[in-house]
Amino acid sequence: MNVNEIRALFPILHQQVNGHPLVYFDSAATSQKPLPVIETLDRYYREYNSNVHRGVHTLGTKATDAYEGAREKVRRFLNAQSAQEIIFTRGTTAALNLVAASYGRANVKEGDEIVITYMEHHSNLIPWQQLSKQTGATLKYIPLQEDGTIDLRDVEAAITKAAKIVAIAHVSNVLGTINPVREIARIAHERGAVVVVDAAQSAPHMKVDVQELDCDFLALSGHKMCGPTGIGVLYGKKKWLEQMEPIEFGGEMIDFVELYDSTWKELPWKFEGGTPIIAGAIGLGAAIDFLEQVGLDAIAAHEHELAQYALERMADIEGVTVYGPKERAGLVTFNIDGVHPHDVATVLDAEGIAIRAGHHCAQPLMKWLGVTATARASFYLYNTKEEIDAFIAALQKAKEYFSHVF
Repeated sequence: MNVNEIRALFPILHQQVNGHPLVYFDSAATSQKPLPVIETLDRYYREYNSNVHRGVHTLGTKATDAYEGAREKVRRFLNAQSAQEIIFTRGTTAALNLVAASYGRANVKEGDEIVITYMEHHSNLIPWQQLSKQTGATLKYIPLQEDGTIDLRDVEAAITKAAKIVAIAHVSNVLGTINPVREIARIAHERGAVVVVDAAQSAPHMKVDVQELDCDFLALSGHKMCGPTGIGVLYGKKKWLEQMEPIEFGGEMIDFVELYDSTWKELPWKFEGGTPIIAGAIGLGAAIDFLEQVGLDAIAAHEHELAQYALERMADIEGVTVYGPKERAGLVTFNIDGVHPHDVATVLDAEGIAIRAGHHCAQPLMKWLGVTATARASFYLYNTKEEIDAFIAALQKAKEYFSHVF
């Protein structure tokens, strides 16, 4: 499937914004949705909308089969050993909070250490801040190299025998850095720590194999990988999930309820209290089918080519600073000298180009970079070099406009 065939499946891309063809460079925030996903959601609501697991009628059976079928698709997509290791959540944020609130509170105490990096999204930072405050544990940071990468010697130094949790982004949503998760997991496990991976920016764009990474927990969001909003996944090794207590209580996650005590269902349902995110899970399953049809290796190669092309073109514009390493995932984060990122984004929007501007939910990283905000263009399987050319032309226009204004 070539990029033009792929683009044909995304209805939202075929429109004009402010009189220009839409160029959507904000997929790191949320991806657009292809027809197979849209049609799957429409079919669920039109043909077999029903609650799952509870009814014996035909619609309930169809919905349950589709919902649990989606879980199996996620298991295969991540190469988890069992579907019991796949918990549906509202997204990456909810999944990481679940780990911190359940596993963390039960296993972290005063004097222990939680290790993260300066590049973490707030969703993989604030839960650990809160856990450290609640338990008296110490929150430690692995330092970054000048280009925004991690040196394994720093990992060795930061993770001590006191470490209980190491939480790290697989791919930085700002720098595009692809972190050596497998090597970090090896070091962490040697010292007795568990490894939590934020895969929000990796799972949509490259093959993610939880057994190969040997992570203990991994979180992802469906809306960043062509799926619906409001659905995500927590993968956890079965041995940990079986020990953990649920943090949401109510219907569906129970086994038996007495007047003064209750017992929980087996995995994965003990973590999915209440009516689950049925349509979202089914839509995520359709998104996985779509991504696997295109091929994750092909997606990764396409995005790498786009990122390298963007870096080459941006190097020709004087006064543009790009953050992060040369070898990166499919995004570029940058600033133009003397121009606020929000102004850059506003000018680009006038040209029909959607980018992100701000701190990208990574304020400690902004401080490390020495800036308050940046602009970010993020690419996906439906973007083209021609769109990057339009982006470059708009950047030059923004630079020239503000040079005359000021």
